This record gives sequence, C-alpha cells and structure tokens, in this order.
Amino acid sequence: MNAEVEPPTEGVPLIRPSTTGHPLYDAVVEACRTVYDPEIPVNIFDLGLVYTVEILDEGDVAVTMTLTAPGCPVAGDMPGWVQDAISAVPGVRQVDVDLVWDPQWGMDMMSDEARLELGFM
Repeated sequence: MNAEVEPPTEGVPLIRPSTTGHPLYDAVVEACRTVYDPEIPVNIFDLGLVYTVEILDEGDVAVTMTLTAPGCPVAGDMPGWVQDAISAVPGVRQVDVDLVWDPQWGMDMMSDEARLELGFM
C-alpha cells in the first residue's frame, strides 16, 4: 500500500503557540532574555530563536527553539544555557528544551528591538 504524505493543513501554524496566560510566562521569557548567542549582541528571545514556551500547571516548562544556522558553533551548548536560565526561575519544576530546524529561522523573526539594536531599522 502506498501511503501519501499529506501536506501541512492550511491555517495550521508551523510553531505551536506559547502559554502566555500562565503566571510563570513573563519570568520564563525574562530568563530567556538573559541568554545570548555569543556572535550576536542580542538575546535569543528578541532574536526570535525561541519559538514556543509551553508551561504546565505543575511548573514544567517545554521550550522549542532554533539557532540562526545549523552550523552554529554553540548548537551543543545553547539548549543547556536556556535550560539553566529557566531552571533558576522560582516555581519552575522541570525544563525541557527542544532544538528544531523547521521552520528555519529568518531575520523577519526578530523583534523590533533586536532589529534596532543590530542596525536594521
């Protein structure tokens, strides 16, 4: 039997939405903002490298993130930096960081603050 691969359903986001309504969300975002790509003077959150912050009621946090390029020299270290930063937030029980390459990061994912900082505005 030849199974056809279904294309992504139109209207289904490539990136899961974050749980922005959780009381820990702002603190977790601020923790992400303490982590920097060593080659770019902007934090990973404003660079748009953090795709999803999912927080469960028990304080478990799941982060889906990417890097600017698959060959990034800190690819092996960055998820641990993010995990360490978020683990320090009071109320966080466990942190899981998933590094993904799809969708691919693009400069359009940066915040206005990051674009300004890097001279793109």
